[in-house]
Amino acid sequence: MPRNPFYSGPVSDHFDGLRFHSPREPEANSLLELAWMNAVKTARFWPPVTPEPRFDRPPQRHGGLRIAMIGHASLLVQVAGTNLLVDPVYADRLGPVPGTGPRRAQPPGIRFDDLPPIDAILLTHNHYDHMDIPALIRLSRRWEPRIIAPLGNDVLIHRHDPGAGVEAYDWGETAVLSPRLAVHLEPAFHWSGRGVADRRMTLWCSFVLTSPGGGVLYHVGDTAYGDGSIFPRIPERFGWPDVAILPIGAYEPRWFMQAQHVDPNEAVQIMLDTGARRAFGHHWGTFQMTYEAQEEPCHELRRVLDARGLPRRCFQPLSPGEAVELPWR
Repeated sequence: MPRNPFYSGPVSDHFDGLRFHSPREPEANSLLELAWMNAVKTARFWPPVTPEPRFDRPPQRHGGLRIAMIGHASLLVQVAGTNLLVDPVYADRLGPVPGTGPRRAQPPGIRFDDLPPIDAILLTHNHYDHMDIPALIRLSRRWEPRIIAPLGNDVLIHRHDPGAGVEAYDWGETAVLSPRLAVHLEPAFHWSGRGVADRRMTLWCSFVLTSPGGGVLYHVGDTAYGDGSIFPRIPERFGWPDVAILPIGAYEPRWFMQAQHVDPNEAVQIMLDTGARRAFGHHWGTFQMTYEAQEEPCHELRRVLDARGLPRRCFQPLSPGEAVELPWR
C-alpha cells in the first residue's frame, strides 16, 4: 500500500491518508501536456536582466509595515518590529538538478548580506520557485529563525538540515510570533511536489498576519481562483485586510495554468472578495515559467483596474528592490 513519507496524520476533509487536496481539486495536467507546454515556452525566452536592477537596503527593524520585494514570490515583510521572509529564493535557477530549470532574469532585490536579522520564515509550499533549500539552510544557520510551514514540509526540510527550526501547521492553525503578531495558515487552490512521485504529499497554504490592534495582512503564494469560496472567508474570520499580497504572473496558457495560478483579472477579484484596502502583486518578472511576456502581468493588471473603474494605486505590482511602507494597527 502506498505511504506518504512526509506526513502520517489523521484523515481530514483535505487529507485522505496519502495525499492532500484543495477545497476544489482540479485534474492534474499529464506529463505529456507539461512537456509540450515547456517545449513551446523555451522558444520564447525573455531578454536578459531587465530592467536596470535596483537593490533595497532595509532597516534593521520597522515598527509599522514595510514590504520589500526580493523577486518572484520572495519578500521581506517587516511588521510590528518582527522581520519575516516569505518563500525566500536566492537560487539562480529553479530545478531539482543544479544548472537546470528557469534562469533568474533579475538579481535578488535585497542582497543576502543586506538582510536584517530574520525572526521567522513563512513557507507557502514546496515548489522550487518558493522553497530554496540551500537558502533555507544558509538562513537557518545564520539567524536560527522559526520556519513556519504547512504539514509535511518539516520532514522534507529536516532531510537536508536536521537542525532547522521548522514548525508544521495545518489549515486553520495559528503560530504566535510575538505579543504583537500572529500568523494563521489558510487554504489555497494549489498543490505541492518536487518530483514525479510526491505530488500533494505535503500541504500548501496562504498566510494571514494579525495583530491585537486589528491589523490584517493576507498573503497568497500560489493559488487558482477555483470557485472563489475560500476568499470571502478571510474577512469573515479576520476582518477586512489592510493589505493583500497576491500573485499576478505565471498564468499563460490558461488551459494549462488556470487550475493552479490566477491571472491579473482573478487577482483583482480576490482583492475585491476579501475587501482588502490595498493590494500588491508578486510572482512575476523574475523567472520565466510560462508563456506571457516579462512585463505583461503589470500591463494586464493596469488594464483590468482601468476596465473595472478602480484606481491603479489600489493594486500595485512590486519589482525586485522595490519597497513600500504602510501604517500598521
